[in-house]
Amino acid sequence: MTTHAPSPASIAYLGPAGTFTEQAILTQPDFAEAEHVLCRSHSDVLFRTQDGETDMGFCAIENAIEGTVNVIQDTLAFDTTLLIQREVIIPITMNLLVRPGTAIEDIKEVVSYPHALAQVRTYIREQLPDTDTIAANSTADAARLLAESGSGNQAAIGNALAAEKYGLEIAAAGIEDHKGNQTRFVAVARRGIPAPTGHDKTTVVIYQRADKPGSLLAILQEFAARGINLSKLESRPTRQGLGDYCFLLDLDGHIADQLVADCLKNLHAKQGHLKFLGSYPAAGVHSEAVRARSDEAWEDAEAWLAELRNQQR
Repeated sequence: MTTHAPSPASIAYLGPAGTFTEQAILTQPDFAEAEHVLCRSHSDVLFRTQDGETDMGFCAIENAIEGTVNVIQDTLAFDTTLLIQREVIIPITMNLLVRPGTAIEDIKEVVSYPHALAQVRTYIREQLPDTDTIAANSTADAARLLAESGSGNQAAIGNALAAEKYGLEIAAAGIEDHKGNQTRFVAVARRGIPAPTGHDKTTVVIYQRADKPGSLLAILQEFAARGINLSKLESRPTRQGLGDYCFLLDLDGHIADQLVADCLKNLHAKQGHLKFLGSYPAAGVHSEAVRARSDEAWEDAEAWLAELRNQQR
């Protein structure tokens, strides 16, 4: 049974205040009004939600430049039974943050979250070639450490929200290597599947029954035969042994859709182990028209088959 996800009373996410995660949460009115529980790590967010300490957890799962955040994806796939309730996508703009009075030529160290540092490699190489980079737990944590350090020779990479919260100045704005960068976040809960909206996404983990030539093709053909679009396909080690992999897929559609349900049922029967991670409203532009045509074709095929069966004596 599908239900609308209720507004959470509490939601956990990566702290401290001023992360890109908080920036994404503030775009969702019901999340902004919930009690915010700031955690020290992504894993802490998910396990506190799994243990019932918060109603929901909210984590970055994918970046357009750096790709998947594996610790989030793997924890959902292997270590918890959480279900995705919503995805949120925001643009990512990186800024060089400094304490008031610090000049760019004074900077000797740049501190930030490793993913953020990776997204400004070109700027650092060209504008700050003699600086050392230091890893922090998050972009906001980097800003906090800079504010508390009193250093006039250090800078942080972060967003405007962190600069505002920690009394820092933006020495250079929009320094990311690739414009149009985005990060995808997911909200997760212990139970519940949001009702279909007609603009949905489903995430599953599929384990191969046998590692043999054509096994991945056999999986993909189930989706192709029904005109179901895959927006993401990744292989991940199963932790069962070297060379043993499973597949994580995002597909357009909802478990309540006839085509999606039929596809996943067949895969479960043929592969033996399929983990459902959720059907939820999709962000951004997806192939709604393609799904509508596929649904119509499937219904026509069902009617054709029913007519033939009615002729049985």
